[in-house]
Amino acid sequence: MYGFYRVASAVNLTTIANPNKNAYEIIKLIKESYQKDVSIVIFPELTLIGYTASDLFFNQLLLKKQNTILKKLLEDSRDISTISIIGIALIYKNRLYNSAVVFQNGIILGIVPKTFLPNKKEFYEKRQFVSGKDIQDKTIDFLGQKVPFGVDLLFSNGEELTFGVEICEDLWAVTPPSNQMATSGANLFFNLSASNELIGKAEYREELVRTQSARCMGAYVYSSAGVGESTTDTVFGGHSIIAEYGSTIIQNERFSRENTLITADIDLERLNFLRLSESSFCDGDISEFREIVIAPTPQIRKLERFIPSTPFVPSVYQEKKSRCEEIINIQAHGLIKRMSHTKIKKAIIGISGGLDSTLALLSTHRAFEIMDWDSKNIIAITMPGFGTTSRTKSNAIELCDILGVTFRDIDITKISLAEFEAIGHNHMDLSVTYENVQARARTSILMNSANREGGLVIGTGDLSEIALGWSTYNGDHMSMYALNSGIPKTLIKYVIEYYKSNEKLAHIIDDILDTPISPELLPHNDDKIVQETESIVGPYELHDFFLYHFIKYGATPQKILFLANQAFDNYDEETIKKWLKKFLWRFFSQQFKRSCMPDGPKIGTISLSPRADWKMPSDADMQVWLEGL
Repeated sequence: MYGFYRVASAVNLTTIANPNKNAYEIIKLIKESYQKDVSIVIFPELTLIGYTASDLFFNQLLLKKQNTILKKLLEDSRDISTISIIGIALIYKNRLYNSAVVFQNGIILGIVPKTFLPNKKEFYEKRQFVSGKDIQDKTIDFLGQKVPFGVDLLFSNGEELTFGVEICEDLWAVTPPSNQMATSGANLFFNLSASNELIGKAEYREELVRTQSARCMGAYVYSSAGVGESTTDTVFGGHSIIAEYGSTIIQNERFSRENTLITADIDLERLNFLRLSESSFCDGDISEFREIVIAPTPQIRKLERFIPSTPFVPSVYQEKKSRCEEIINIQAHGLIKRMSHTKIKKAIIGISGGLDSTLALLSTHRAFEIMDWDSKNIIAITMPGFGTTSRTKSNAIELCDILGVTFRDIDITKISLAEFEAIGHNHMDLSVTYENVQARARTSILMNSANREGGLVIGTGDLSEIALGWSTYNGDHMSMYALNSGIPKTLIKYVIEYYKSNEKLAHIIDDILDTPISPELLPHNDDKIVQETESIVGPYELHDFFLYHFIKYGATPQKILFLANQAFDNYDEETIKKWLKKFLWRFFSQQFKRSCMPDGPKIGTISLSPRADWKMPSDADMQVWLEGL
């Protein structure tokens, strides 16, 4: 389903040195995984015997019993296409290896030995086991099957899915095996572990799994031994973690006295395409791994993953203060550098009472505060035209008054009428010429004011408008520093709302946020806005969603439509499809505006600057994308 695979981390009830009882719990969890459309499920380290069996691993009877029970487990799972990964103790050439056995439909796909053996404090694995670091390109006879054995195994379905296996300490090593697995094509990693509980260790363990998923640009699934392990010297809590590209998707509650199973839907297609655009990933060495072909695994019938409708906006409310401060600081310090370098003392900004000019003014004001510059050197100019309403104009005036900046009011109606007459345009013809004459008149006033004052024109257009080309070429399209160019509309709302913490600004911010988005270029109706941008180009929340998935990892239109249907419950599929077509048409047709956009600070991971993040020919054909949709 569009590159999504469901994975699971299981922690079974463990009985030390009793493979039969352990297998009983394991098969229950395997069957549950299969019923839940799980492609791959992982269990804790040395699953069948128990990690803390210690010197009992040297006992012939126990090892024979383990193998007998494993053979029955394979038979019991013959009709299950979910891939299972469990831990066993394996004898090979008179040596004992702590190993992971990977099986599907009753067939062992491969066995991976542990590379790094801890031998310190409460761990003393070298007493029983040998490192498998030198085991490569081996095939062994095991339980009547020819089985690939070694640390050089990757498992793949020949499509989006390729996974590798680590065991506990492998992850804690300076150079985990998953690093080489990743650069050789693995995008999914499984770790069978027996990590005991100590104060603060759970948080560190989660961070380790999460950061390794980021470093490998993949997903990491971790399962650790549970409370059934011996408590002679240590206690085990049964920690399960699933992380994807630096984010923990889910983890369980530790110390359960029952079997636990957590699942997550991983977007492997997204991870694969993210890697294509990361040159640091592509520079990694490709190692020699044997690729084991897996049979088809269960397909997800219904996606259970949460798809955020506003991917640019932080989902954790507690992060709001720090995230907004970071955005404002990036803007402010970008502007400080530009003004300091050019030795310009004044900032010129067009203020309309709308979202974009409000944020640009607030961030410019912050820059002046940081540098202890006189805020009177911020010259905010409102330029009312045929469509300007008293609401937006009064909001602009009040905002400037609160911030203590220099305010100027320059009406553009006479200038526009003179331009209409000069070019022979009927002022009753409300076509695009009528609108663009006003937009260019405003830009001309700003530029000329900057020349007169020795100032810098601050651009207010945002990332969403840049993506859609919703600007007048050489009008509001142009500035001397595009302060908002890295921030999409949904994030602009989020940052402006943060300013409500300032009591003096709260009421005016509320009204600005509540005002319909409009360029106010068409005549108003009884002082009411008649030209609402989102009724023309579509809802910005949809366009920001489309932009994120289209640019971030090159998602196909079909997948974007699928994801949008998952994320939004306030639009039906036909409505989403309509605006997605509009997005694609505008994105491709308006590239010529982006090719000559002014400098501006990058804020998030997505930017459309032609000098950095986005290089695209202005005459690229969009037909393939429209046909795909």
